[in-house]
Amino acid sequence: MEPARRRSVVDVALQHGAMTTAAAGMRAKALDRLRFGDMAFRNLTRAAVLGVLALLSGVIIALIHGASPALQTFGLSFFTSDRWNPVTEKFGALAAIYGTLVTAVIAMLIAVPVGLLIAFFLTELCPQWLRRPIGIAIELLAGIPSIIYGIWGLFVFAPFLQETLQPFLISTLGSVPGIAPLFAGPPYGIGMLTAGLILAIMVLPFVTSISRDVFNAVPAVLKEAAYGVGCTTWEVARYVVLPYARVGVIGGIMLGLGRALGETMAVTFVIGNAHKISPSLLAPATTIAASIANEFTEAVGDLYTSALIALGLILFVITFIVLALARYMLLRIERRIG
Repeated sequence: MEPARRRSVVDVALQHGAMTTAAAGMRAKALDRLRFGDMAFRNLTRAAVLGVLALLSGVIIALIHGASPALQTFGLSFFTSDRWNPVTEKFGALAAIYGTLVTAVIAMLIAVPVGLLIAFFLTELCPQWLRRPIGIAIELLAGIPSIIYGIWGLFVFAPFLQETLQPFLISTLGSVPGIAPLFAGPPYGIGMLTAGLILAIMVLPFVTSISRDVFNAVPAVLKEAAYGVGCTTWEVARYVVLPYARVGVIGGIMLGLGRALGETMAVTFVIGNAHKISPSLLAPATTIAASIANEFTEAVGDLYTSALIALGLILFVITFIVLALARYMLLRIERRIG
């Protein structure tokens, strides 16, 4: 038998070069596919961002264009007057702005402390078997449609306040110097206080849920160390939990404030829909969202419609200012921390 023929060095080198070339070609094709996928993903995300910006710009342009006839006709008096007379076409937004801000402030003054207390109870004090039912019950409040809150507020909550809370406030605080005007007048049942309480119930799930999640994110070692040096439960909440989770808490508060400013149907049912400014929290009033919801379908004439669109533009600006202030506060806190 003839011995196996040895392969020359040249043949081995050529074959190795051929294999390397083929592998390099396959590698180049794989890299091209990855590069194409990465480019497609980058363009898709960029298109999504540009789409959101274009949509926001379109909303702003539409609001400015629709509100320009009213703003040109009334000028600065549109923001400083509370007149609202569709018959004579005299419009002013001050009453609606006042009602929007007052009801939102009432809601946040009630919902924020109550929400934080509930969140801390669920994370630190509540028995383990009771945490899930209470958490589910609170989250269910966020899923109830606003019109259900409005119907309940009009037919159940407002009569209850008219018979119990409002007469008590009038008799006890109605004669206190300094705050007496806030609780003057007859107990209508409906009004800014009722609307603020309804908004507080609607905002409470947002503040509570977000605060509970950020409280759960606090490292256990920090709380255990605080308890180990003799801190009470209140001191742990005040000096450990809240400082660590303040960014998330502020975010939840601002989310709830945005909901309170823009709520429509529930407020429309219980606020009374009166275009006037009254120092009394028990008096009927209106908000920007309630005015638009009540009157937009009945708006006759370009100036009337433009005035309602101008109210929408004002609400947009107020919401933007609130979100911008929230972002500024968060940036300051982040810089202070790190």
